[in-house]
Amino acid sequence: MARATARKSRKKPGPPPEPPRPSWRRRLRRWAGRTVLGLAGFMLAMILLFSWINPPITPYMASERWRLGDISQTWVPIERIAPAMARSAVAGEDANFCLHWGLDISAIRAAMAAGGARGASTISQQVVKNVYLWQGRSWLRKAIEAMLTPVVELFWGKRRILEVYLNVAEFDDGVFGVQAAAQHYFKVDADKLSDRQAALLAAVLPDPKGRSAARPGSFVQTRASQIMDGAATIAADGRASCFQ
Repeated sequence: MARATARKSRKKPGPPPEPPRPSWRRRLRRWAGRTVLGLAGFMLAMILLFSWINPPITPYMASERWRLGDISQTWVPIERIAPAMARSAVAGEDANFCLHWGLDISAIRAAMAAGGARGASTISQQVVKNVYLWQGRSWLRKAIEAMLTPVVELFWGKRRILEVYLNVAEFDDGVFGVQAAAQHYFKVDADKLSDRQAALLAAVLPDPKGRSAARPGSFVQTRASQIMDGAATIAADGRASCFQ
């Protein structure tokens, strides 16, 4: 009888207690981590995609199309761009293009020493900004740009970077890419550009809305002459070897 009573008094074990729910801070960190990983994966996929597929449009081109109603751009492979144009763009914008891995540390140090009065963006950085990011000065954009640039360098290579740059850079209001610029300014195709014409186009790149290759002022003419000399120099000393 006592044994039966003891058997009845035993209670079946209940379900184990539920683990405590993570705090909102932990949930927020987990959500933020997944978001960052997702964005990183998306950007890596886009970098791999554009390593062999031409970007159909860039964020800045889209904004200019909305503002102006239309833009002019015709994509041409680098084989159909005058070699003088490639050398002039590098000489004018990033003479050490073949020597760095996307970030020109010496140029960055010089810009910092000058108090930010001069630019230090390489052609690779400009491509990352134009193709994937937004315009304007922002520490957030510069940080993302600095992280993405070496990845683009790794998967694209110098020749592809320069090809994309010459096809998405702005040369006048609503005129994008060297083929549209050659037609717009000189009525020739990109592969027919002379050394002087290529240098004039490169001279307007830093300020395409304020400079003209068709009606160059004294500054643009002087700058074009400097670019012609620089293009000859990098061709002679090997700093054009990575894209020629």
